[in-house]
Amino acid sequence: MATRTRAAALLGLILAALCAALVPAGPAAAHAVVVATTPLRDEVLGYAPREVLVTFSEPIAAVPGRVQVLAPDGKRINVGDPEVRDRTMRIALRASDRPLGTYLVSYRVISADSHPVAGSFTFAAGAPSATPPLPAAAESESPAGALVPVAKFVGYLGLLLAVGPPLLAATMWPRRRARRGATVTALVGLGLVAAATLGTWVGQAAQVVGAPLGQVSPADLRAVADSDIGVVLAVRLALVGLAGALLPAVTRGTAGRPRIGALLAVGVAGLVTWPVAGHPVASRVPPVSIVLTTVHIAGVTVWLGGLLALTMFLLRGTHERVLARILPAWSRAATLAVAWLVTAGVIQAAIELGRPSALLGSTYGRLLCAKAALLAGVLAVAAWQRRLIRRQVAAGQPRRVARAAGVELAATAVVLALTAVLVQTPPGRTAGTAAAGVTREGVAQSLTTDLFTLQFDVYPAAAGTANSLHAYVYTPEAKELPVAEWTITAALPEAGIEPITVGVFALEPHHGSAEIHFPVPGDWTLRITARTSEIHRSTATTTVTIR
Repeated sequence: MATRTRAAALLGLILAALCAALVPAGPAAAHAVVVATTPLRDEVLGYAPREVLVTFSEPIAAVPGRVQVLAPDGKRINVGDPEVRDRTMRIALRASDRPLGTYLVSYRVISADSHPVAGSFTFAAGAPSATPPLPAAAESESPAGALVPVAKFVGYLGLLLAVGPPLLAATMWPRRRARRGATVTALVGLGLVAAATLGTWVGQAAQVVGAPLGQVSPADLRAVADSDIGVVLAVRLALVGLAGALLPAVTRGTAGRPRIGALLAVGVAGLVTWPVAGHPVASRVPPVSIVLTTVHIAGVTVWLGGLLALTMFLLRGTHERVLARILPAWSRAATLAVAWLVTAGVIQAAIELGRPSALLGSTYGRLLCAKAALLAGVLAVAAWQRRLIRRQVAAGQPRRVARAAGVELAATAVVLALTAVLVQTPPGRTAGTAAAGVTREGVAQSLTTDLFTLQFDVYPAAAGTANSLHAYVYTPEAKELPVAEWTITAALPEAGIEPITVGVFALEPHHGSAEIHFPVPGDWTLRITARTSEIHRSTATTTVTIR
């Protein structure tokens, strides 16, 4: 009874620490941010444009019916559904009846890491209106409450319970110890993962449509099923069901190597579903981030899941000679798991931070520092415990080992809580980015020549990496102007770098795209020339700051 009480107390502590992380995500939880708009935010044009372009920091998908442009008279002026190409959303406007005044653009999209993003901005044609238009339905964060974060936390707890017992049962479980409790615990863990997955599904539907949970319809749930995140969640549920069929034989000790291997493969596939539904898919190197996050999660679940199962079922009541064989084997496995999670976590943290200054200059970075400090303390306790095992005195002092394991689990519960907060926090690579004339992560400008109006953006406006440039040409009457030939050069006179010619790909008759590599930071001179006919050619020259 005492053992069960302690186990229940440990589980309660972990769950309580996880629940402590249920801080409302707020608008900052949206991980795709607007890095450029055309027209520029708050720009005053001399004409009413025929389209609006919004460029985000990562690929997005528009929520049907939730993207609109309101004219100064409050009427909806956008035509059809917006067109999305990777990170850029193009909103076509009516060809006629575009009055002068302030226009309002509001949008709701889904970022690559499945987070809904809502926002709005204004621009003016001619002069700003005395009373700007208001959206018919204000865009706001979904009132789905804490369902999605709660579901994530329950899923994490389910992973620990589902992984630990089968791991010990397949490798180091004593023959004379009962296995029923381990089987029940593992199945409960799988049940928690399944329940968390369904909760995430419902919460995602509410966030996508921006409606309360009680107003989510079957059509909204089917819409999530047709999305990328829906496919991932459906695969996870299928893998949970398959694991449930394979697991009992493994925990009972009656499974052969093929069944154990099959359960291992299913488990790894299930772990992969976590990163492909989160930050890693939107990182700068998605395949690397997905692998690293999978290894990190695997290390955490093997270490903590195994430690929890060891504390719950084996430390009490197992003969000293048997513990003398189990504890060294467990210590080696735990050490390897910790090495996995630390190595993968450090590399993935560097990718998500994006720049050294984000370590202390962003909420994400500061949370990482706190997590690392707590983890260092946990590893110090684990090292002391490993020393006892190496000195071959741990088996004779199971209570000391149990107390150390309790401290380890309690401190790690706080680490898990910080991890849960990190899942809801914008990565350092996007934190603080906002659309403006010149942003921390990009440049957007509108230029006028004697022949046309040129609107362009450069992202991420950084040296030593690939930068994408999109340029659009219009007549003074705001009509799309086809370009027969583009010429773009970039130079840095102060560093003695002569003009570099950039290859341009014509995506549309009036739209050119290019990839630019700036070798060093500085104020680069950009010259964009558009030839619109055999005799008409004009050049727009500007300076862009590359960091």
